[in-house]
Amino acid sequence: MKQNNTRTLVLAALLAAFTTVATMIIKIPTPTMGYIHLGDGLVLLCGILLGPGMGAAAAGIGSMFADLFSGYAAWAPATLVIKAATAFVGGWAFHKLRTTAHATPLRTVLAGIPAESVMVLGYYVYEVGLAMAGGSALGAAVTATAAGVPFNMVQGAAGVIVSAVLLPVLAHASRDLDTRIHT
Repeated sequence: MKQNNTRTLVLAALLAAFTTVATMIIKIPTPTMGYIHLGDGLVLLCGILLGPGMGAAAAGIGSMFADLFSGYAAWAPATLVIKAATAFVGGWAFHKLRTTAHATPLRTVLAGIPAESVMVLGYYVYEVGLAMAGGSALGAAVTATAAGVPFNMVQGAAGVIVSAVLLPVLAHASRDLDTRIHT
């Protein structure tokens, strides 16, 4: 039991680090001051591979560090919560779909849709709050912040694709390493 806990903790730390790197390594700036990245693929993988609870912690921490290291400190607290919620929903949905969708890539896509919807909605709400804190009226904040939604949707779609491609590879590698992955 102790060996399994240690293995899970090490896997969580590695996935958090990979999430940070995947978020930072390829960044496509958007006109709304954000950026599109591949980190959301790792966020989903955290939830799927580690389960909703531990996966949420790894995804949130890894994504938060990427914001801190990239100069987006104002978004770091929200990123911690939003990416943790994204991983939680993705991991929960993936495991709930085990009995209905047997193909792992299909389950990954079906779990990724509600998970990435959490990300899009979470950042939208947070950015409305930031705009209002900066003095914008609610209507102006809601309207101006809506411009970022399509970019977050593209980021989410890229994350779903990345996770659907990587999960079978990681699951195969884990069998070779005699590591238990929750697929």
